[in-house]
Parts: sequence; structure tokens; C-alpha cells
Amino acid sequence: MSSQDSPLSLGTDSISKLLFRYAMPAIIAQVAASLYNIVDSIFVGQGVGPLAITGLALTMPMMNLSAAFGAMVGAGSAALTSIRLGQGNKAAAENILGNVVLLNVVLGMAIMLFGLVYIDELLYFFGASDQTLPYAREYMRIILYGNTITHLFHGLNNMLRVAGYPNKAMTITIISVMLNAVLDALFILGLDWGIAGSAWATVLSQTVSLVLLFAHFMRRDSFLRFHREAFHFHWDLVKGITTIGMAPFMIQTCACVVVILVNTTLQRYGGDLSIGAYGIANRVAFLFTMVVLGFTQGMQPIVGYNYGARKYDRALKTMWLTVGWSVATTTLGFLVCEIFPHQVVGMFVSEDGSGDATALIDASVRGLRILVAMLPIVGFNIVAGNFFQHIGKPKRAILLSVSRQMLFIVPLLFFLPPIYGVDGVWYAIPIADFVSTALAAVLLLLQIRKLRQNPSSEVSI
Repeated sequence: MSSQDSPLSLGTDSISKLLFRYAMPAIIAQVAASLYNIVDSIFVGQGVGPLAITGLALTMPMMNLSAAFGAMVGAGSAALTSIRLGQGNKAAAENILGNVVLLNVVLGMAIMLFGLVYIDELLYFFGASDQTLPYAREYMRIILYGNTITHLFHGLNNMLRVAGYPNKAMTITIISVMLNAVLDALFILGLDWGIAGSAWATVLSQTVSLVLLFAHFMRRDSFLRFHREAFHFHWDLVKGITTIGMAPFMIQTCACVVVILVNTTLQRYGGDLSIGAYGIANRVAFLFTMVVLGFTQGMQPIVGYNYGARKYDRALKTMWLTVGWSVATTTLGFLVCEIFPHQVVGMFVSEDGSGDATALIDASVRGLRILVAMLPIVGFNIVAGNFFQHIGKPKRAILLSVSRQMLFIVPLLFFLPPIYGVDGVWYAIPIADFVSTALAAVLLLLQIRKLRQNPSSEVSI
């Protein structure tokens, strides 16, 4: 590993260069990761049909719940590793690496077993109908078989990035996504496996990438590598990982609750195709927020290291630079979705003259335009929440995530649809985005004032 990629440079190099160096690979990796869902939806929509897209959308709550536990371990371990490296404690960082493997195996297996036992009950609870259940069940069963692989892949890829190998983390993610697209085409279009082909493509592509990650961490010249003594639970580290990771866990868990409520409300007021429309619109908006998450991932090692080293000005400068780039990105997404909604939706479903296809396109276009109404300010909101997480302030990060999902979106989902019907479901999301962003601005300004006026009170992790 070159000196340029050494974590020690995080405290001395130019912030803009550091952010570019760490964020660009993370952005490419995040966009590539989001393409899993987009590519799957495109192939399923074009190769299987509109109801299959709804079936795919119905699996998202279970995917979000699984991702919540993965995010808790992945984000918590990445933030704690950066802080420990900033404090010069490499041994603790390598112990964290071992515990990442153990935690992901335990959680991945537990979620797999729970999901397989209650798969039909869960899918009906998520809003499935008798027409969409077979698609959703077929896809989700295969994804659950590979759940532990998915957890390990994302967790170790996070560790690879914060250990000073952002380009390698990006490359491994890109390999996985490209292989997923090739296998999607082969299994769905070539072998006619239907929606099951999409699921197998995802599991197999992540398996290949996981092998590459294990090979890296087993090398003796890796900055962080596997040690036998690290493969037992260090409960102080587990507590630190889960405490810091509680914020993304709450975000994903709340997202799971919201998606369930959205799906069931859409089923009540609009039917199966309305759920499919939300699946399409949500995936498109998610692509732009994933770019922002790439910026925040690039920000994370820089902020965490400098916060751990008590270089607070560098941490804040990194945060504000990330805000600027993120807001520009979400504004671009807003413009694309508002100006070219038909072209965007057309990637997922073609106008073939059937009533289902036409209805799905019309519902998706209208929903997409409403969904992204506040997208420009969402960039700031995401960065603010992640900044608190990166400096080890999980309570504030949790407050921001819970407030948007549970305090704002959920009440709106009960209040607006009886008045506005399906549109009321869509309206709830941008309204919640606006209010939660205002709250994020207040909390961030208070934290900045504290860092500048009373710096000695910080870094107690």
C-alpha cells in the first residue's frame, strides 16, 4: 500500500484531495451497489412482467430489515476503526475486523432462518396479494439462502475502504455488479428462469466478491489483516460497534416500517400496480441518494480520523465540502426526474399496449415527480446525520433518522391518504424530508458551536 493511501495521511493531506480520493471510489461503489436493485428491476420488468416488479418491490421490507443489521455492523465497525486508527491503536482495529466476520455470520444466519420459516406470513404482511405472492416468495427465498454472504460482503468491503484501500473496495463492488448484470441476462433472458434468475444472479455475484475480500485480508502485507486471536468476541468492541452502528440500524429499521406502511396503504388505495410504481420511483431516487452516501463514506475515514486526533477544524471542513457536493448531486437528480420522468420509467417497463403496462407507467411517472420534490435538500440531511455517526454521536444520528421516518412520515401516511388517495402516500415523503432537514440543520449548528467553544469535552469514545 502506497503512502498516499495510508490512513496516517488523513490528518495531514489536503482535505479536498483526500475527499476526492476516498469519495470517488465510494461513490462509484455505492452507485454500483444500487445498480443491483435497478438492474434486477429492469431485467424483471422487461423479461418477466409488471406484476413481477410488484413482487420484487414487496421483498424490500425484508431486505431493509436484513440490511439494518448489516448496516449496524458495517457502519459501526468502520467508524470505530477510523477513530481507533486516529488514536494510533492498530491492534484494536484488527480485532474489530475479526468481530465483523463473527457478528455478520451470527446475524446473517439468524435472519435467514427467521425469514424462511415465516416467508408467506411476512410477505402478506408486507402487502402481497394472491397474484404477487408467488413472485415475491420465489425471489426472497433465494436471497435469504445467501443472506450471510451478503452481510459478510458488505461488512468486509466497508473495512477494506477504511483500512486505506478505497479503490480496491470500489473495484470489488464493480466486479460484483457487472457479474450480476451478466448473470441476470443469462438466467432471465437466456435460460428463462424468471424472477428466480435475478435472485441467483445476486447471490452468486456477491459470493465471488466475498472470496476476493477474504483473499485480501489473509495477505500478510495488508494494512489490516485477519489474526486468529481476533476471531472471538471482544465484548468492548462489540458494544462500541453496535452503539455507533445503532443509528444506521434505526434508519434501516424505520425504512422497513415505512415501506410496509407505504405498500399496504398503496394496496388499499391503488392496488398491486401502485406498489410496483413505488418500487420503481424509490429505486430511481435511491440511485441519487446512493451517490450522496458515497460522499459520506468518503467523508467517514477523514472525519473519524481527524475527530479522533482532535483536529476538529479539518473534520468540519470535510463535512461542509461534502454538503456542497451532495446538494449539487441531489439537485441534479431532482431535475432529471422532473424533466424526463417518462424516459426514466421507460427503462423499467415498456409500453406494450397492455393495460397493466400502461397503468404502471402512468402511476410511476406521477409518483416519481412527487417523490423527488424535496430531493435537493435531502443531500444536506443525509450528510448531517452521517456526520454525527462518524464522530461517535449515535443519539443525534438516531434522532434524525427516527424523526424523519417515524415522527413525520408515519403520521402523514395515516392522515393524507384518506383525503388525497394514492397521491397522499406520495405527498407524505417530501413533506417529511422538508421537516426533518430543518431539524438536522438545528442539531448540526448546535454541534458545531460545541466543537468550537468547548473542544475538550469531545472524543470520549
